[in-house]
Amino acid sequence: MRSGRLDVTKTELNSKALYFRLLSYILPYWRIFAISVVSTIAVAATEPALPALLKPLLDGSFVQRDQTMIKLIPLALVGLFLLRGIFTFISNYTINWVSTKLVMDLRNLMFDRLVTLPTPFYDNISSGTVIANVAYNVTQVTSAGANVITVLVRDSFTILGLLGWLLYLNWKLTLIALVMIPMIAIIVRYFSLRLRNMSRGAQSTMGDITHALEETLDGHKVVKIFGGQEYEKERFHDATNRMRNFNMKETVASGLNVPLVQLLAAIALAVIVYIATLESQGNQVSVGSFVSFITAMLMLLAPIKRLTGVSESLQKGLASAEVVFEMLDRTPEPDRGTVEIQHAKGELEFRDVTLQYDEGSGHALEGVSLKIHPGETIALVGQSGGGKTSLVNLIPRFYHPSNGQILLDGQNIEDIRLNSLRDNIALVSQDVVLFNDSIAANIAYGRSRYASEEAIIAAAEAAHAMEFIREMPQGLQTLVGENGVKLSGGQRQRIAIARAILKNAPILILDEATSALDTHSERHVQAALENLMQNRTTIVIAHRLSTIEKADRIVVMRKGEISEIGNHRELLELDGIYAQLHRLQFAQQTEMSARNH
Repeated sequence: MRSGRLDVTKTELNSKALYFRLLSYILPYWRIFAISVVSTIAVAATEPALPALLKPLLDGSFVQRDQTMIKLIPLALVGLFLLRGIFTFISNYTINWVSTKLVMDLRNLMFDRLVTLPTPFYDNISSGTVIANVAYNVTQVTSAGANVITVLVRDSFTILGLLGWLLYLNWKLTLIALVMIPMIAIIVRYFSLRLRNMSRGAQSTMGDITHALEETLDGHKVVKIFGGQEYEKERFHDATNRMRNFNMKETVASGLNVPLVQLLAAIALAVIVYIATLESQGNQVSVGSFVSFITAMLMLLAPIKRLTGVSESLQKGLASAEVVFEMLDRTPEPDRGTVEIQHAKGELEFRDVTLQYDEGSGHALEGVSLKIHPGETIALVGQSGGGKTSLVNLIPRFYHPSNGQILLDGQNIEDIRLNSLRDNIALVSQDVVLFNDSIAANIAYGRSRYASEEAIIAAAEAAHAMEFIREMPQGLQTLVGENGVKLSGGQRQRIAIARAILKNAPILILDEATSALDTHSERHVQAALENLMQNRTTIVIAHRLSTIEKADRIVVMRKGEISEIGNHRELLELDGIYAQLHRLQFAQQTEMSARNH
């Protein structure tokens, strides 16, 4: 039992911390929010006025036949509802203004943090979950933010006003209604905790739905070719069914919460009506007072219902706030560097570098030492899993060595500012990333976005890309579609090369840049790469050994270690791993040529 109470206390503390942190994002708009609160209080203040008007209406108009009251009460009713309408509009407009600002700010902050997070974050989370959090879950925080405050302020003041009027009319009967408050609080507390847990589960499942949807859309060709439709249907249907189960559990919790509270309120009301009826029979209370009292009691039910129902919105909002703040609190890429470099010479040195991605896993790299001279072309070859990509990913600090150092022009790269380091590195990989924008915007991407059209054209010419760009109706302004879907593989690759040429970085990383191309496209891309590699320190990862025979040195990697180093001729004479790979590929190419002929 003790541990249970401790858990609840922890949840309460977390809820308070979450809520106050959420409110801190509303503070910049406190003036608009204050107008909303004041308007809400004004609306609440008019609630007790209605039952208060009933007393003089009935006693003065129908019992005493007071002509003044007969004229004033209708005017007072019109004025009352006119004021309520004005203040209700102001309250609704201002609170929605603040709510949409809150969502916009949090969404922008999440995206701003997202683009600064380290590469391991993206390795360990599905993009569908991230998209669900930024696009959908963040909208739920308004339930716990401004909207809850509106309900709390309006209905709390309404209840206080009505209770004040009830106490004024008959304090003894009013005390009966107050007896129910502790029991109502217990019910609300229990269902609040359950609703929070259900909201967490629903949000997690929304990430699964988005992830399944995104994978199916991105891989629709694979799904069709391999007959994966039924499998994907089952996976998606399972996720939507889990979402439905969480929603139904939320419905049960919120559905029981309000009726139970209303039942307690109805019991109190029934007792009060019975006692008030007995008093009215003894002429201890006037008709106007009796009707006013009963009306005020009935009017209490609506704000009590909203106050107990606000728990559902609050818990959904707090569950969303947990997700939002979890992302905002993630540590961005570490950048302890203080050294600024302009245009590096391009000398790279790996000193006894070891890399382990996760604790308990094997080493991706083990004691790698390698020095690369400025302007030298180094090719990394070896079987998959040998550590080639792991090695090059350390250069732009996508990952950090577990041990050892990497030096750029004699300077430890950990001491160089991250932006300054990456400004000196260009990357062209097999998986070209293009954005749904024009060809020009894709070439002049990032820090190169202010490049002149002449510079963009020159880069495209050097990448052998202008020959197909000129044939397009809109030339450089042609939209490439999502990830360049409107272009061929060779065309996408040449745009990526043009992007690297325009950046003019002294260090170039080519990660299997031609492995997925046909012979015709490869010839164009290879010519573009030769232009790109001039006067640059180039590290090439290649499976096709024919593409790296001209490299200054070839580094053969096996199980995270360097096994052989030398040029093409030296390694063939060594008759080691490289020679075996070369013979194997040569035999495969000969066999394929024989089949084609």
